[in-house]
Amino acid sequence: MRLTKSTDIALRVAMRLAVLDDAANPTTRDVADAVEVPYHHAAKVVSRLRQLGVIEARRGRGGGLALTTSGRAGSLGRLVRELEGVGDVVGCEDDPPCPLRSACRLRNALHVAQEAFFAALDPLTIDDLVASPTGPVLVSLSARPDS
Repeated sequence: MRLTKSTDIALRVAMRLAVLDDAANPTTRDVADAVEVPYHHAAKVVSRLRQLGVIEARRGRGGGLALTTSGRAGSLGRLVRELEGVGDVVGCEDDPPCPLRSACRLRNALHVAQEAFFAALDPLTIDDLVASPTGPVLVSLSARPDS
């Protein structure tokens, strides 16, 4: 299974925030630059992560982004399910619909495989992902120099 670009960016943003101390107050632009993703993509995922309660965004002086306690310790499987949406892996009902859809065993097999993928992520957390050796690399990331 391949994650969407949006989920990939969301996980990188959450991981970056997990290694910064609470006083860092990074902005969306800071995080986007550090994980080398376009600002507008990062802004969309920051908004979604905020809706899911994974990050907190504060405006104004002393504002910035921070990972919430539930974002830090919540199930990675649950987060990926929320970000990806749980649906069919293949487009059985696309236009035109698949002619095998009424007698196909592939759809169910792929659903079982998708759930196994998510289940493998269930016991993990963002904190688990940023353990060494990943954490030190994330800490060392800095914003890209201006072109």
